[in-house]
Amino acid sequence: MRPPPHILVVNGTKVRRPVFVLGAPHSGVNLLARALKRSPGFHMTMGRPGMASVVRTFARRPSIMRSKGGGSVRVLRDAMADAWQLVAGACRECAADCREAGAVTGSGPCASPGVVTRFGDAEPDLLYSAPVLIQAFPDARLIQLIRDGRDVAADMIADRASMDWARPGMISDETEFPNPFLGVNSGAHLPKWARMDPAGKCALRWRSAVRLSAALRKEMPRDQLLTVRYEDLVSAPEHTVTSVSAFLETRVSAVALYGATPPATGGWRGRLTADEVALVEKVAREELTRLGYIATPKGSLRR
Repeated sequence: MRPPPHILVVNGTKVRRPVFVLGAPHSGVNLLARALKRSPGFHMTMGRPGMASVVRTFARRPSIMRSKGGGSVRVLRDAMADAWQLVAGACRECAADCREAGAVTGSGPCASPGVVTRFGDAEPDLLYSAPVLIQAFPDARLIQLIRDGRDVAADMIADRASMDWARPGMISDETEFPNPFLGVNSGAHLPKWARMDPAGKCALRWRSAVRLSAALRKEMPRDQLLTVRYEDLVSAPEHTVTSVSAFLETRVSAVALYGATPPATGGWRGRLTADEVALVEKVAREELTRLGYIATPKGSLRR
């Protein structure tokens, strides 16, 4: 007999249909999470230390998620429950993006337990924990962000903090392959990866992330997963938020999007060198083409 589903209660509220925002680094996850966080009834967290530690461990050692006994499911669920606690001082542990999105200025929580009806998380590396996430929260709603890999590479290269993962010293004897987090399929490829230009490493990571997103698209029911283009989120925020609201069956505010200053689309043209563009397109051409960011041999001009 199938065991009954786990019922998680946080701040006296049952967690039902939690919302998780997934995507490669600099794909707009924080931007959409900002809109959700400022919507009535939502408590959205981003980059809480406990959650970050768990999902990064899963990302670097995928075999942990495949272990028997459900340990990884319990660990992820407990970490999420801890992240969602609304107590005095809790927001001090949050990342700067999360505090800004919640307009936190004092020591109090960013939301009131009495009005929260929907929980969610947008931890930057949550995409790599998707298999466990779905087991932990079978009724979850996932929103995945897709953005031009060349813009992603340009933003990643400019963000020193986000490039820590690309240092050869981050590789250890415990690193597993294939490794979606690095975008490297075999340990035999590590020497080449270590010598690769940062633009190439970013392209590998973006390529791996969109492949994971494509796999989720095939596995998840349509009523549980929505794919959003970053370019649409920036150019047509009202239309995009309307689609998100319909998907989540609740009102999502677009006001927060207008108060943000997201990176422009197509900025890679003035930020990447010709060699960097060529390398990113060489590494991720298949995915860039499939997603319509570069032309097929008989197609139209690049976006």
